Amino acid sequence: MKRILFVLGLTLCCVAVWAQGVSVETARFQVGDNPAWSNPSFDDSAWPVFTLDKDWNEQGVRNPDNFAWYRLHVVIPAELKEGYSKDVLLDLGPIDDTDETWLNGVMVGKTGSNPGDPEGYNCRWSEPRRYIVDPSLIRWGQENVIAVRVYNAGDPGGFFRGPAWIGKPLLGDYATLSAAREDGKVKAVLETRLKTRGTVTVIKEDVLSGEQLEKNSRKVTLTPQKPYRVSVPMEGRVRVQIVYADDNFEDGLETSVCNPYILTPPAPAAPRYNGPLVFGVRPGSPVIFRLAFSGERPMKFAVEGLPEGVVLDADKGVLSGSCQTVGEYPLVLKATNDKGSAQAAFTLKVGPQIGLTPPMGWNSWNCWGLSVSQEKVMASAAALINRGLADYGYSYINIDDAWEAEERNPDGTISPNEKFPDMKALGDWLHSNGLKLGIYSSPGDRTCGGYLGSLDHEEQDAKTWASWGVDYLKYDWCGYSKVFDPSKDHSTAASMRPYVKMQQYLREQPRDIFYSLCQYGNAKVWEWGAFVDANSWRTTGDIQDNWESMSGIGFSNQLELYPYAGPGHWNDPDMLVVGKVGWSNNLRDSRLTPDEQYTHISLWSLQAANLLIGCPIDQLDDFTFNLLCNNEVNAVNQDILGQQAHEDVNEDGIRIWSRDLYDGGKAVGIFNLNGASVPVQLDGALEKIGLKADTVRDLWRQKDIPTAAQYKVPSHGVLYIKVK
Repeated sequence: MKRILFVLGLTLCCVAVWAQGVSVETARFQVGDNPAWSNPSFDDSAWPVFTLDKDWNEQGVRNPDNFAWYRLHVVIPAELKEGYSKDVLLDLGPIDDTDETWLNGVMVGKTGSNPGDPEGYNCRWSEPRRYIVDPSLIRWGQENVIAVRVYNAGDPGGFFRGPAWIGKPLLGDYATLSAAREDGKVKAVLETRLKTRGTVTVIKEDVLSGEQLEKNSRKVTLTPQKPYRVSVPMEGRVRVQIVYADDNFEDGLETSVCNPYILTPPAPAAPRYNGPLVFGVRPGSPVIFRLAFSGERPMKFAVEGLPEGVVLDADKGVLSGSCQTVGEYPLVLKATNDKGSAQAAFTLKVGPQIGLTPPMGWNSWNCWGLSVSQEKVMASAAALINRGLADYGYSYINIDDAWEAEERNPDGTISPNEKFPDMKALGDWLHSNGLKLGIYSSPGDRTCGGYLGSLDHEEQDAKTWASWGVDYLKYDWCGYSKVFDPSKDHSTAASMRPYVKMQQYLREQPRDIFYSLCQYGNAKVWEWGAFVDANSWRTTGDIQDNWESMSGIGFSNQLELYPYAGPGHWNDPDMLVVGKVGWSNNLRDSRLTPDEQYTHISLWSLQAANLLIGCPIDQLDDFTFNLLCNNEVNAVNQDILGQQAHEDVNEDGIRIWSRDLYDGGKAVGIFNLNGASVPVQLDGALEKIGLKADTVRDLWRQKDIPTAAQYKVPSHGVLYIKVK
């Protein structure tokens, strides 16, 4: 937008006035709770000024399980009143966790509910706060006070997205357009809170070629409480796009639904190697590695060049034992079945560094949440083998929160609760099949879910986990926020301290434990994660299964982080949200469209991200299996050069990301963030990033394609290629 008018210096907050509204970047802040703070006449001049782009932890405040207030002071110029005769939008962005908002002493919105409310506490931290207010509440040309009461469970809390915005509402603030597949049809519902007119257009296209099959438009009148419904037959590989253009708003609404479509060709019946080309283990630590060959079973395995102490189970294809001598051992992995044989060059590196490629496996949180049990873990672990994902390099089985007993043993050691009757037996079974066991804890006295943390028991816990055979630790800051006061010390050293402490005890164990920091990207963890010997670190808050969350993390949070990734140390943009998710017992299909799921996996592949599946593997459908088990896509993620992709182009909703590969090639993702399909001239797109080739490899379709052609990239979809 073009900036006009002026920046006001008379208010207590940083305010910018634009053609379409007013942006507010700061607010007065106070911990505690007092109804008088909603009053515009209250004197808050002694309160400190906080920015709205950082949560209160990042600004030096510890305030778990408590209320705090923000007071935004803003002059809204009378010049902006024109065109605001109906409504005004107050856009606060998402707020962690709940909020109640007043404008000049009148409550105008509430999102979530607080402890003590009749409905009980309901966290809504990721939901944008877009409140429609009556313009009569605004003091035009005078100071206005927006008072926001925030409740936060745990830490961090408060505003975190950026400036608040006061301006004109959009069509989406009054109307919604939703669609879903049901009984072989797309059923869409258009609902509105005001009477208006517009045009509904239905477009049907071939999902692979992008060819338009049908297009129909109809003029409609929308009325509150009377949803407008659309039903479109849907068979085969088609995408149905529904667009609503309103006569009274510049913006419109759009949604699309397509049948899940599989691009990955079936794997051959003969053996094929799909795993990493290198594996790191420390001297004397147990070797646990499963040879990732797909193909019909039964299959026999062999390995040439094994160092002394490392042995192969020729029936299962599992390496075990240990090697005491530091060095790089070139191996040849072999597999044979009735349909043929295959082999792969491989390096076993015995030395100080583990995690030489990003971890691949499964984590319980996104499907089972706090309802996780040993039975559910075993079901996914067995399916990892039986369904074939272990044949593509997926090997970690990670138990997230809620495995811990209510109290520690008299000697201070920790035990699993009744849902996990034998943790060591679970670890032994996983190891016998070449899989690895992961566990979860917190440097605080309690975890996010309220279970036992490791505070003051770090050494005991590390020893206990090692005795169970744990190979992976997710160490979550969440509970630590209740015992650490950042207002007293908000230095980087303070953020590192609990992780340094646990690292010391992990390294003392007689086995390798992959060290994963779940620190949400606070304190720029990517700048120091490697110095606490972490193998990966979360760079963002928890992912959700929607486009806004996934794309925001993938395209924004990761944008500048590529210099910090490399073998042994990986940026972690959180777990995968494909398949069935639910964070408890309410499992449902991911809300990401098929196109968005291809983007999700492609982007995580390019960014050398941890590939941790978040759905119950025993309930995996064919579409999700093929998303996760494309050996050429996964090979980019596991490339031994370990270079994370960077963004080369950001133009008109088209993003191009690329990364160099060990074989001299380059992986390139051409992503379409627009609301409609976009034709892309491939050679022209490659020219923008300094590449030229006659043919390139389409990684999802696993075939060579000419560059002198135009390809339609679907809305929120991707063309993922390798330039040789």
